[in-house]
Amino acid sequence: MSGLIGKKIGMTSIFDDNGKNIPCTVIEAGPCIVTQVRTEEVDGYNAVQLGFDDATEKSATKADLGHAKKAGTSVKRKVAEFKGFDEEYKLGDAITVEHFNEGEFVDIAGTSKGKGFQGVVKRHNFGGVGQATHGQHNRLRAPGSIGAASYPARVFKGMKMAGRMGGEKVKVQNLRVLKVVAEKNLLVVKGCVPGHKNSYVIIQK
Repeated sequence: MSGLIGKKIGMTSIFDDNGKNIPCTVIEAGPCIVTQVRTEEVDGYNAVQLGFDDATEKSATKADLGHAKKAGTSVKRKVAEFKGFDEEYKLGDAITVEHFNEGEFVDIAGTSKGKGFQGVVKRHNFGGVGQATHGQHNRLRAPGSIGAASYPARVFKGMKMAGRMGGEKVKVQNLRVLKVVAEKNLLVVKGCVPGHKNSYVIIQK
């Protein structure tokens, strides 16, 4: 799937032609620079590696510097590979937000917000133990029984329990492109996108 690397700017809302208020996310998509071209003969598959968002040379390794120099560009903070481009690209070519069209649907992947250690009610949508009556005093958000007895005398792996929540790769599919603002490299999509503000996202057609 062809696409671009972007940065989540934040959420807003716009009105459509019928006056309906639509929640949407604004993404700075590209311009992305082609930093490597994968071929079937050399790499065993065809793909295009794109780089986004300039990094300082001070923070880059010598390998990164050499990789960027070969492509004739600066070191990039975020690099990702994409397949399925219709056009042939060479090292150093720039791909802009105009790769997308208004009205089409895209898939967007990012790292969700980290929420730290959370209990089962928030993490797994448990209902808690009973109600706040019949002697219940501090069990409302407790997990309750976890199912083990004298047999099998252990807790099964994968049991839904309290733990770290968020900070995982999440992909949201079929988000409609509402606007493409080419002069500012902005993409406006309907709905929400995983990640905090200024986090990197992968946008795929």
